[in-house]
Amino acid sequence: MKKVTEEWLRSARDDLLVIEKISSDEHLTHMVAFHSQQYIEKSFKAVIEEFEIGSARIHNLERLLEIIRDHLIIDADPVLITMLDKLYIESRYPGDLGLLPDGKPSVARATKFHDLARGIYETVSERLGRAG
Repeated sequence: MKKVTEEWLRSARDDLLVIEKISSDEHLTHMVAFHSQQYIEKSFKAVIEEFEIGSARIHNLERLLEIIRDHLIIDADPVLITMLDKLYIESRYPGDLGLLPDGKPSVARATKFHDLARGIYETVSERLGRAG
């Protein structure tokens, strides 16, 4: 595995560590959502770098998923991916960071984001030959 790929996966793991520390705090569900988006984005970028298949300077998860689809099949709920895209793209100011159009996600929704991100990371790590 390339060094840059390892760096993307290491950075994604850092987002996971943050999520694990804050996931039980109902006041931080917006940050769980934000770090889930980052966790997924960095996982996808690891694939892009490993296979040299596009630009890693994209933040849109749907577009990143399109880029990697010939190299990795990801079973991801498209509704959650779209929600996380909106969260990242629309959160340009500190007050909006990690917020969805209707405000903070519920604990249940934040848990779904976290589960989605973890599943994607595990799939990517397995495909790239790295233990989670």
